[in-house]
Amino acid sequence: MRSLDDIVRSGKALYVAVSDTPSWALSRSNTIAELRGWSPFIGLQTRYNLLDRSMEFDLQPACAEHDIGIIPWGIIAEGFLTGKYTRESVNSDSRGQSIAKHAQSEKNWKILDEVTAISKEIDRSPVQVTLNWTQQKPGITSPLIGAKTVTQLEENLKSLEFKLTPEQMKRLDDVSEPTELPFPYSFTDQFDKYVGKNIEVPNKFGSIATSRNYGRLY
Repeated sequence: MRSLDDIVRSGKALYVAVSDTPSWALSRSNTIAELRGWSPFIGLQTRYNLLDRSMEFDLQPACAEHDIGIIPWGIIAEGFLTGKYTRESVNSDSRGQSIAKHAQSEKNWKILDEVTAISKEIDRSPVQVTLNWTQQKPGITSPLIGAKTVTQLEENLKSLEFKLTPEQMKRLDDVSEPTELPFPYSFTDQFDKYVGKNIEVPNKFGSIATSRNYGRLY
């Protein structure tokens, strides 16, 4: 962190950010920077999409605590959420087997079905629906898009022209909700039972507090 602070102080960079880093390293780095008056990380680039919401358990609360913006990649899950694949068309040769791996989960197909249904309801593409869902999640600064052509870029940018309704967001949240809670969240999820109902969780832990009452407790 001292070396990165030197870069900022020398004017070679305005801010520093980090990519694909575990929450413990992120928290440790920014705590040290805070104690020593160094430049902290202000952004985190990490994987996040409707098929993989694991970021919400550790990284998102850590970013909220340290005021770090989240820049997610892998938004369309290697193309699975574009809507161009069907249960019949997927094979083991699809994009380095990433698509084939996603296709093994029936839950992933149900997520894609819901994305497709909403896209038809509002006359938008599945990609635009997926991007819009991501943009509305707490802590997201800007999704990373991987457009290869001008046409793809223009399609992605159209996700800024509308906003999914709370009901549509809930449908996507519900169908993509993680089926298992990793420890210690499987334990803290029971705090209501043992500590008391309606424990207040700070608003910056929004996405977690909406479905489960854990995070930092006051």
